[in-house]
Amino acid sequence: MISVVILAIVQGIAEFLPISSSGHLVILGAVLDNIPALSGQTAAVQSDEPTLEIILHAGTLGSILLIYWRKILDLLTRDRRVIWMLVVGTIPAAIVGLTIKKKFPEIMHNPLLAGSMLLVTGTLLIVLGRLKPRDGEYQSMSLVGAFCVGCFQAVAVLPGISRSGSTILGGRLLGLKNEDSVTFSFLLAIPAILGATVLAVKDLVDQVQDGVPQKHSFTELGVGAFLAFIVGIFALKWLIGWSRQDRLHLFAWWCIPVGILTITLVLKNVL
Repeated sequence: MISVVILAIVQGIAEFLPISSSGHLVILGAVLDNIPALSGQTAAVQSDEPTLEIILHAGTLGSILLIYWRKILDLLTRDRRVIWMLVVGTIPAAIVGLTIKKKFPEIMHNPLLAGSMLLVTGTLLIVLGRLKPRDGEYQSMSLVGAFCVGCFQAVAVLPGISRSGSTILGGRLLGLKNEDSVTFSFLLAIPAILGATVLAVKDLVDQVQDGVPQKHSFTELGVGAFLAFIVGIFALKWLIGWSRQDRLHLFAWWCIPVGILTITLVLKNVL
């Protein structure tokens, strides 16, 4: 339960701030697994059993739905064209994600890769900070533009590449203003996280029915999802506030040192 609580808090923060939740979960999982009292309890993050990681993402999905419920309602009533934009934008990540996780699952839990990709995220954020203000609205973006932002999301399948950071940068490069780029980024996250959550829940139910032992109880998973949801609300509001002030590039000075430290620890065989 201790490890689940720690990972849920990290997920709630890192899912929305442009510092890569998957990268931090991989790195923190490696750290916790080297603590004798917690050794083995983070296996769901580091092995090919993704239930805990997906359930934590489901918790942060709830945060998105709560913060953006009015805009989601608008999609269903007035801005239905945006729904097609989200469908088109989800295609690249779906193809890349399923391919990598099926053929190269081991790289998804590699702390050296996560640390290296955090350096990439830091660089992307520095580029983001150098862009001039834009005034475009996501509702007027073309389907081709939505697909391009989706390609940025596809790159973020790798642990250490921030999904929010890369898609916000993609939106800004296509002319969206800060807040609209953030909004489209998290609307685009909904189908991706929802699809992964449905598959994870189905696999979990099938495993329980088949009598397969679970690494985490339903209570632990529920607590993790709830904590990720609560922490995610505050983190998402923080991100929205900082995006309005054009300060997201400052997170580069978190990603780069953490990436360097992780790489150093891995190379010294500490992680």
